Amino acid sequence: MAGLGGDSGKTLLSLALLLRAREEGLPVAGFKKGPDYIDAAWLSWASGRPARNLDTHLMGFGGVLAAFGTHAARGGLSVIEGNRGLYDGLDARGSHSTAELAKALKAPVVLVVSTAKVTRTVAALVLGCRTLDGEVPLAGVVLNQVATARQERLVRQAVEAEAGLPVLGAIPRLPSSAVLPGRHLGLVTPAEHPSIGEVERTLRNEVWPHLDHDALRKAAAQAPPLPAPAVQVSAPSGGAGLRIGVVRDSAFTFYYPENLEALEGAGASLAFLSPLGGERFPEDLDALYIGGGFPETHAARLEGAASWFRGLGAAAEEGLPVYAECGGLMVLCRALRWDGRRYEMAGVLPAEVEVFPSPQGHGYAEIEVDRENAFYRPGLRLRGHEFHYSRVVEGSPETAAAVLRGSGALGRRDGLVHKGVWASYLHLHAAASPEWTNSLLSAARKFARLRKEGPFTL
Repeated sequence: MAGLGGDSGKTLLSLALLLRAREEGLPVAGFKKGPDYIDAAWLSWASGRPARNLDTHLMGFGGVLAAFGTHAARGGLSVIEGNRGLYDGLDARGSHSTAELAKALKAPVVLVVSTAKVTRTVAALVLGCRTLDGEVPLAGVVLNQVATARQERLVRQAVEAEAGLPVLGAIPRLPSSAVLPGRHLGLVTPAEHPSIGEVERTLRNEVWPHLDHDALRKAAAQAPPLPAPAVQVSAPSGGAGLRIGVVRDSAFTFYYPENLEALEGAGASLAFLSPLGGERFPEDLDALYIGGGFPETHAARLEGAASWFRGLGAAAEEGLPVYAECGGLMVLCRALRWDGRRYEMAGVLPAEVEVFPSPQGHGYAEIEVDRENAFYRPGLRLRGHEFHYSRVVEGSPETAAAVLRGSGALGRRDGLVHKGVWASYLHLHAAASPEWTNSLLSAARKFARLRKEGPFTL
């Protein structure tokens, strides 16, 4: 599913197709092009299984082919949601664009085009996409935000006559809040959506009737067989007997499935935790992983989890390896400021963060580790992505990495450290950065040995 830009309707169409095929009993799988957690979470909801990210910049084309070949729906429907515009990539040539991914996977492309305040010009836009690169396997067009039957008729006739592509559906204009409401960082996550049943009803009643499902399935069936993946990813090891806590709840949802699977594949046992539930912080962890999410929208509840945070702080002082990304960094600080209020957080790091109305870091990022820390060796370069509306605004925490590309946490620095803690705005994908898995397991093994050598109490 591709578009002319962001907010074109790619997610809406992808969810509708996955949900319909799943209801009909077909095996389904969802994929999201590029680095993204929220769209992938919605694709997971629609398909009933974890959606996977396909990022040729971070994973390489071989890595993407291996990931798709491993997780595609056998004998069913695999839907890949593109990002931005069809040809938008890292440079003017469109490297690592949705078009390049489609070519690599030989995946037929359905172009989703908004018809807001336009008719025949849609044909010109579609024709431009078709002729810019003849190797892109465009299979058809789905119109979105159609206002009237007359408009649909005019646009459909123009696209099919002038651009030579079939129109496979025409979705009427829907209020965004009726389907997938947005906010800072993108859509509201499925875990936080106030009425997820209403989303399903809207897809069934307002989107399904306006799609030519048979034609869309035939378009998908045009995809030729792919060769066996050439890239064989070696499975990590060395996690047997380790217990790694993962903070996962409605405040912390940004986890790539591959990261958690890599830890489990190495033999580690994962304990899913939440400061929001009133439980005590566990005393038997060998490491803790706090992913990204929306701690700001849960700030009041997190502030009320003082007892859980005291346990976390005590464990951190004992040297517990704590790996935190983005939202995890925010919650480890002394306080979080948002919307004119200040909320007390865990206080593990001597800093405060503030959430701003506009992004403070967005896109691919790269850091170089240049100081000793519990996870990465100095000299190592790590490439991932960042997307955050917050930044450090007070305090002088120690850092262990220089920002080579991106914004980082403060002053072209990232990797906030304290004893066994590493906190960064950089998100890493285990399939693209195997150092992530190995470093977390190594830090956990070292701490486990220390615990055996002496008493460990909170």
